[in-house]
Amino acid sequence: MSDKDIHEDQKFIEGLLANNTFIIQAIYNKFAPKVISYIKNNSGDEDSAKDIIQEVLITIYNQAKQKNLQLTCPFDAYFFLLCKRKWLNELKKTTNKEVTINEEVLSKNDSALELADENTLFEDKQSLFNAMFQQLGTACKDLLKATFKIKSMEEVLKA
Repeated sequence: MSDKDIHEDQKFIEGLLANNTFIIQAIYNKFAPKVISYIKNNSGDEDSAKDIIQEVLITIYNQAKQKNLQLTCPFDAYFFLLCKRKWLNELKKTTNKEVTINEEVLSKNDSALELADENTLFEDKQSLFNAMFQQLGTACKDLLKATFKIKSMEEVLKA
């Protein structure tokens, strides 16, 4: 992705990272209505849509913090695609309701699809890691946490 230009909507990612209430409110004002409408038209309700939006914002925040997410497409396309996929995954998990998909609502953008795929893969790996990490003993957890914070194994050995 380094060969692509960073999109001007990177300001939304930076605003999330900085916990900038103005930017976060702008995200809700500009982008949430489209997601709410989509979910309500696809077997959902407003509360479910708000939950999905919140989860996706947390996912984007984690992606930005842990993987230095750099947008190469409009935030709207990326955000909507993640919300849409998360909602469709929720429907698959919880019910056999019919799903109506209006593909015209999503702008066709390869880089948005690429980012969404990366994000989904990252989220799946993060979930698996967290589940496995919780099964470890306290000593193992402490050792691994030390390796996350310290760069060299020699320093971990000394700590």
